[in-house]
Amino acid sequence: MITGLDHLALKASFVSGAVGAYETLLGRKAEGGKLRVGNVGLVIEDDASTARLTSMVFATSSIEKTERLLERRGLTLTSAATHGVPIALVERAEAPPPSPLLKSSEAESITSLDHVVIRSPNPERAIALYAGRLGLDLRLDRSNPAWNARLLFFRCGDLVIEIAHNLKKGVSDGPGELWGLSWRTPNVAGCQARLKKAGVEVSEPREGRRPGTQVFGVESHTANVPTIVIGGLGRW
Repeated sequence: MITGLDHLALKASFVSGAVGAYETLLGRKAEGGKLRVGNVGLVIEDDASTARLTSMVFATSSIEKTERLLERRGLTLTSAATHGVPIALVERAEAPPPSPLLKSSEAESITSLDHVVIRSPNPERAIALYAGRLGLDLRLDRSNPAWNARLLFFRCGDLVIEIAHNLKKGVSDGPGELWGLSWRTPNVAGCQARLKKAGVEVSEPREGRRPGTQVFGVESHTANVPTIVIGGLGRW
């Protein structure tokens, strides 16, 4: 069975400074294009094309058993079967430790990932995949016309896979898109100030949609990945 999200892969040009940008953003030191916060890793692959998130790699205690279970559920991990969002597995007995901090304190750094956002043109199809076949825990299914969105939250270890559907576009059989990231910090004001001082384009902190949280947007140093930072309530 799947125990968590092990890491995300991102393709971006090393010439453009993508690794250094994420070191600044997370406040942590990369090793060969790899960074890790408390609950997930980020692997940056050198690619001269448009920077983008490219895949999710889930952790399991046994790839053999998990693949056999997925096969019984009618799922092979091909891009077509996962509706355009590349998914892979890695076998882990335990998660690696976080990457070492740079000059920032733990409180001002990014300590973990809160959620990864996938845009989907077909939310019922997403439920069948992420809950029915992958076995993730569907915690929330909410439509809000004010946001023009139907949101599905699937618990995966210590983070959430969020499926976002545009209500105005309607349902289709088109592919999904691995789209954005929301990182956690213990100190929203301190983290925002650290990033601003380092030359990162950030918005001012504001109240989040979740009661008791604050968020700010990040407009640079993300290799084209829509990004926010959240603090307040912490874990789901």
